Amino acid sequence: MIESCTKKRMLLGIILLGGLTILVLVVESHWTNSPNKLYLDNFENNTVCVPGNEYEIITECHPCDAFEIASESIAVCIHARYKEVLKCRSGEIITRSCDRVAWLEERAFWKFEGFMFVLAFISCISVYWRENILRQRIIRKVARQLRASV
Repeated sequence: MIESCTKKRMLLGIILLGGLTILVLVVESHWTNSPNKLYLDNFENNTVCVPGNEYEIITECHPCDAFEIASESIAVCIHARYKEVLKCRSGEIITRSCDRVAWLEERAFWKFEGFMFVLAFISCISVYWRENILRQRIIRKVARQLRASV
């Protein structure tokens, strides 16, 4: 089935799938913003901020420093290795652990995409090179057959 597709159709299909992938990623990034929720097990123990209260994110989720992890100076860094600073409605500033850092995830994704693009480019070049070699072999074989028949 795939052998019957022309190069234009294959290229169009790849471009459409790439565009669809980017569209899905954009839509997903807008839909997966975490709502403002506090969980009992992922913030400092000395807080009076009640889960369910409104809060404001002062510092977005970012990795804990090596010193904070080694010294265990911030308790939330022990479990998740990531933290974010929040300000409760009562005015208290607390540190909460978070699962992942958005910009680190995005950077890892683009590294993966770049690697896949390079791999696809190398694959295309090798297929083109192999196709030319096989075409030359067929031409030589046909030329030999024509010389033998004359």
